[in-house]
Amino acid sequence: MRIYLDCCALNRPYDDLTQMTVNLEAQAKLHIQFWIQSGKYDLVSSEMLMKEIDDCPFEIRRKGITNFVEENSTIHVGPGNNQKINQIAHDIMKTGIKYKDACHIASAIIGKCDCLISTDKRLLKYHTDALKLLDPIQFVAEAEEEENHAK
Repeated sequence: MRIYLDCCALNRPYDDLTQMTVNLEAQAKLHIQFWIQSGKYDLVSSEMLMKEIDDCPFEIRRKGITNFVEENSTIHVGPGNNQKINQIAHDIMKTGIKYKDACHIASAIIGKCDCLISTDKRLLKYHTDALKLLDPIQFVAEAEEEENHAK
């Protein structure tokens, strides 16, 4: 299964963990990260993702996330896809989704992802038949449910 973690999902463990939902999302993201590192899921990255990570003003956070993505991405949606990304993103933006988020969705679609994982509540309201959009908690819950049904 191919998954795409957007920048806010990747950053979740660095957020204020005193909020219960944020803490649960951070724990779920770290679990997803473990699954990626163990080869259970293929991580897809993109130019937009790397640009957003590079824009992070916090060096430790930026380096940690960059290292994780670079070491664990099995597929990268590169600049050769920019025209296609912009076409798909343009249509997505008609629904009220902002440009960067639309590019993440478009990159995930082009990368043939099964799921885009985000903590952005507005982004998660977007629906497409091309892939699922889930928060980290929902993704872990669905993955564990599928695992239990397979047993």
